[in-house]
Amino acid sequence: MLIDMAPEPIKGVIFDFHATLVEGRDPGRWIEAAFRRLAEQGNAAPDLSAEQITGLGEHLDQIWEHAHTIAPGSERDLSQERHRDVFHRTVALYPGIKPDLIAALYDVMPDLWVLFADALPVLRELKSRGVRIVVLSNIGLDIRPLLDRVGVSGLLDGVVLSFEEGLVKPDPAIFARALELLAVAGSQTLMVGDSPRDDVGGVSLQIRTLILPRTDGPVHGLGMVLQMVGNDK
Repeated sequence: MLIDMAPEPIKGVIFDFHATLVEGRDPGRWIEAAFRRLAEQGNAAPDLSAEQITGLGEHLDQIWEHAHTIAPGSERDLSQERHRDVFHRTVALYPGIKPDLIAALYDVMPDLWVLFADALPVLRELKSRGVRIVVLSNIGLDIRPLLDRVGVSGLLDGVVLSFEEGLVKPDPAIFARALELLAVAGSQTLMVGDSPRDDVGGVSLQIRTLILPRTDGPVHGLGMVLQMVGNDK
């Protein structure tokens, strides 16, 4: 007797935000934007050598990995105040960076986030197939204005942010909240993220999980989501 081995169809997709749907621009541009912010505020340009600027860029490129030395349990994402504080203390790990530059780097950070080139086409295609979509992020910032700016908000059925929920991934409870907004069973849901630590918390809720490793180019491989979802509505 043949056994039907087909999995349940995927009717809902949960996307992580940072490093999944959006990427940060080149750290050098981030620093340049912070310098411009300081100039707009009437502050003098930081007295940093070219070597220091290069080193700071390398530090910023791994900023959230470095942040785990200060907040190993993602506590920074439980409130806006903690998020800002951990960012400031993490940047300050690099010697010679003054508080006004750190503040400027934090303030311009969301402006430097851009969608991966394949994010919007994949989200639109999912929507056309009748798949429900939620963004779930460990973050201490309200990303809704950015989602509006890049044309994503209208494609979503909900947004779950850790600092609003008082929960952080990989806690299954925050994945359960995402399922509530999806109105889809865990066994019919796919989680898409970049962290094998944080984004697997829904497995206990029967959520299938796709981890996409960091990519340096503009395309993140999100087309794999469409292959997993298939064409069934």
